[in-house]
Amino acid sequence: MAATTQDRAQGATKKSAKPPKQWRYVLQALVLGLVLIAVLSLLFLWRAEPEQVSFTVGEASPTDILAPERVAYISEIATEAERTRATSAIKDIYTPPDVEITQQELSRAQNILDYMTSVRNDSSLPLADRIASIEQIPDFNVPQAVIRTALSFDEVAWRNTVTTTLKIMKQVMEEGVRENQLLEVRSRLATALSSEVLSAEEEKVVVGIARSLIKPNSFYDEKATTEAKQKARDEVKPARKTIEKGQAILRAGDIVTPVDIEELAALGLLERPRDWQEISGIVLFAASLVILPGIFIQRLRPALWARWRRVLLICLSMASAVILAKLMIPDRTLLRYLFPMASISMLLTILLEDASIAIIITAMLSLAIGFVAGGSLELTVSTLASGIVASLSILRRERAVAFVQAGILAALTSVIVPLGFRLYSHKYDLVALYQLTTVGLANGVLSASLTFAVFSWVGRIFGITTSLQLLELARPTQPLLKQLALKAPGTYHHTIIVANMAEQAAEAIGAESLLARIGAYYHDIGKTLRPYFFIENATDNENIHDRLDPQTSAQIIISHTRDGLALAKKHGLPQEVQDIIAQHHGMTLASFFYQQACQRASEGEMVDETAFRYPGPKPQTREAAIVMLADVEAAVRSARPSSLEETERLVRQFINVRLVSGELDECDLTLRDLDRIREAFVGVLKGVFHPRIQYPAEPTEQARIVGPLVTKNSMEPAKE
Repeated sequence: MAATTQDRAQGATKKSAKPPKQWRYVLQALVLGLVLIAVLSLLFLWRAEPEQVSFTVGEASPTDILAPERVAYISEIATEAERTRATSAIKDIYTPPDVEITQQELSRAQNILDYMTSVRNDSSLPLADRIASIEQIPDFNVPQAVIRTALSFDEVAWRNTVTTTLKIMKQVMEEGVRENQLLEVRSRLATALSSEVLSAEEEKVVVGIARSLIKPNSFYDEKATTEAKQKARDEVKPARKTIEKGQAILRAGDIVTPVDIEELAALGLLERPRDWQEISGIVLFAASLVILPGIFIQRLRPALWARWRRVLLICLSMASAVILAKLMIPDRTLLRYLFPMASISMLLTILLEDASIAIIITAMLSLAIGFVAGGSLELTVSTLASGIVASLSILRRERAVAFVQAGILAALTSVIVPLGFRLYSHKYDLVALYQLTTVGLANGVLSASLTFAVFSWVGRIFGITTSLQLLELARPTQPLLKQLALKAPGTYHHTIIVANMAEQAAEAIGAESLLARIGAYYHDIGKTLRPYFFIENATDNENIHDRLDPQTSAQIIISHTRDGLALAKKHGLPQEVQDIIAQHHGMTLASFFYQQACQRASEGEMVDETAFRYPGPKPQTREAAIVMLADVEAAVRSARPSSLEETERLVRQFINVRLVSGELDECDLTLRDLDRIREAFVGVLKGVFHPRIQYPAEPTEQARIVGPLVTKNSMEPAKE
């Protein structure tokens, strides 16, 4: 997975110089570290009493315990069991058949059958070509044998087939096709045809076509089902229990159960005061969990301190993980194995783009989980192993399937490690092993699903853009790109070339090539609001600016950065892409209209230069600067250079103007970088604007009769 802009620029490089104001960032990190130590200490002390007593579920009681007084209380265990029974009784709810989907599929079926009819009637095509043309119909997976049979029908049989196919589809879809019953409905098509008078071959074709065209139109209504189950759950009255004074809670040798723990808590027998040694130990343990990653970052990733949002993400991840551990692990036998450590590791790896930091945080959290679990080495090793495996599996993956692969590996790890501990200690039975395996596999599914569901959301909150998000923006089906292609095709063509140039240049200097490409795709998106004010989108010889004064024209042209930024915010584009949109013209001058205004100004009249300048800011990153410089494509296209040397001169001149005018002062580009950028640009442009052979005109009728003139070189046009 490609690194993000800032990680590439600073985190992945080995620069010896510290970022500006490094002391300030380290001070911020120290404050966050102290706060995190305090938070973790409080979390470890929170609800810690049940973990501190001698009784844990599954162990034998060393003594008799009698109720010191009569207590009536609400049993959460009994209540939860009754709620579970009530919710389990609720069946899944599905939406009524969607009429619109039904009509769409019937219309599509009619169109496909009409097309097949036209292919059948096209006697000029061989049978193989007709079959091939039908097989190319999108999302129409019908066996070739069925198509061949359909093409062999006479007109009567084919009309009967078409009518029956539409009829059976309408009948089945109006009854409703649930998304989880699609295969079952398709398998019952032959039965539904029992009332139709069809030959065996006709029935085969009808079933084959209908199976491909029938789609689900009744879907699982998660909201209604959840509400129904919640209603059933809410209707369950709390289960009340009473413990009489002197009643035996545990006898010596009894195995402690969750019910026993609940009764002891209700009696207040689990509470005991904490001494200063216990509190000090917890604080020291929390401090070690924070200090060790801090040392690692300071020695190996010091540039991370400048990215306070990432540091904050690490702190919140650790605190959230401990909160979740406190809720899931104490006094629970199987739920603890569902703790999604793999999800936390994957999220940190994806968002920080650094597996080493994710792994060190995973190690610290595994120690914390073992601490919460009462010193469980098994749970510590299990969470550590699954977290490391998930982190390494998801690293540098750019497809959604990577989440599935990481989840599978994490699930296998979550199964293998606990099984190894149980087999080694001989503390197992077949039922326990089955439960442990099931929960371990569920852990992998939960971790992968949770990570995939929330990583983009978390990334937006912390201002972190991932490669997966950028790849999604590269799809031509993205709304903004579709608008650009439809409304401003000239600009769209321009952005494609600029994107290629920006990507090549970014790779040449070690910048974030994917971000540069995506930023180039969207840098001129503001032109979609007024596309015909830009010359590349003009459809006739009339220049609309001839009817406007230069200042108005300049303001319209300049506004495309502001309009683009507004569109980017509206559509939720990442902040890095928004920055490129706002900065790709920097504070340059709309020189054409400025010079036009100067020429039209009366003698002694001053033209306000600021009205003709882009608002900026100047490019702040290397990627934004690359996109600014890649706009040289428009200048090269306008100049129509006749040689590679002329192209290189135009590019060099364009870059020099931006450099001398100070537009590149606020980004981290060196002169060597600019030279590599120029070389990359020329390499792309020479492939786009290369000279072409001038083909001869169509020969006249007389030339056709006389025949072509023959020259010495038959590959060249003949010359008189």
